[in-house]
Amino acid sequence: MIDGVVRTRVGYAGGTTPSPRYHHLGDHTETLQVDFDPDVIDYEILLVEFWTQHDPTAPVWSRQYASAIWTTDEAQDAAARASRDRLERTLDRPALTEIRRLDRFYAAEAHHQKYRLRSDGLLFAEFRVMFPDDDALRDSTAAARVNGFVSGDGALADLVAEVDSYGLSAGARERLLGMVEARARRPRGAQRP
Repeated sequence: MIDGVVRTRVGYAGGTTPSPRYHHLGDHTETLQVDFDPDVIDYEILLVEFWTQHDPTAPVWSRQYASAIWTTDEAQDAAARASRDRLERTLDRPALTEIRRLDRFYAAEAHHQKYRLRSDGLLFAEFRVMFPDDDALRDSTAAARVNGFVSGDGALADLVAEVDSYGLSAGARERLLGMVEARARRPRGAQRP
């Protein structure tokens, strides 16, 4: 969970196939679009987070799952390339992550958005009431934050500080807090039951 991230969307980018879908991806790559507030977080911090979340030296075995950074302007492009260059100086082999200008982002189908949130019936039902429209749910900052917490990201202190802003019922609020509290009590590296 990163302060300053306003919303996230999963989707497809980088290819030429018109209107890609999960089962008709063509030459696109699955991607995560991140909208952020530059007054709260710098793009460079997001890049550091990106590099730490995967192995950028792993060979690409499928266009669908290629490691890529899609930039929207020259400043982002330069920052992404500089961050990759800094990272490579610490590695024993090159980063294979592509850095390309985003031509067009295609949002993935609704059932792929906020996937972990959707897997929790109680929490998802509450968000569905608040956001009956799929696009509104996908673009909700609260849904993005809760999806992150349900996915195992984020600190308990952060959740406690913001949970009242989500508009959840007492039951859903307690469920989410309980989930994150249980994770905080587990020894580092331990799997959930």
